[in-house]
Amino acid sequence: MNLIAVRIDKPEPINFILGQTHFIKSVEDIHEALFTTVPGIRFGLAFCEASGDRLIRWSGTDPAMIALAQRNAEAIGAGHSFIVFLCEGYYPVNVLSAIKQVPEVCGIFCATANPVEVVIAETELGRAIIGVVDGFPPLGIEDEAKISARKELLRHIGYKL
Repeated sequence: MNLIAVRIDKPEPINFILGQTHFIKSVEDIHEALFTTVPGIRFGLAFCEASGDRLIRWSGTDPAMIALAQRNAEAIGAGHSFIVFLCEGYYPVNVLSAIKQVPEVCGIFCATANPVEVVIAETELGRAIIGVVDGFPPLGIEDEAKISARKELLRHIGYKL
């Protein structure tokens, strides 16, 4: 077995969701979950089919995000993985619950705008996502001023009352 780190290639402000699913129907169901949760959402989705034609299946509403999803899915190449890129101004927190409710979705590895490396195990059979390196290690423990700033930010952007 070989371990490989695949860096997600994306512009800095773009958020994405990386997960695992189990059926070709996932492409349409994830698309519907995104669009019904946030009407008009701009995104790209790609899914690595693990049997049959073994194609990278795709969908979306934004050509640039679709191309980004296709390129990254191809680099990852792990069976039954999917990746969704959200246009700037759209955030995983708004759609993550809906994606998790898609019956075919097995799990989510990450939902972030951070730099990410996907840790892949490669065997004779194929590739599997072992986990992700999401962002950077902590630089310390927050103090009272940082706690206050965090709480103020969440209320300012409307996520807390």
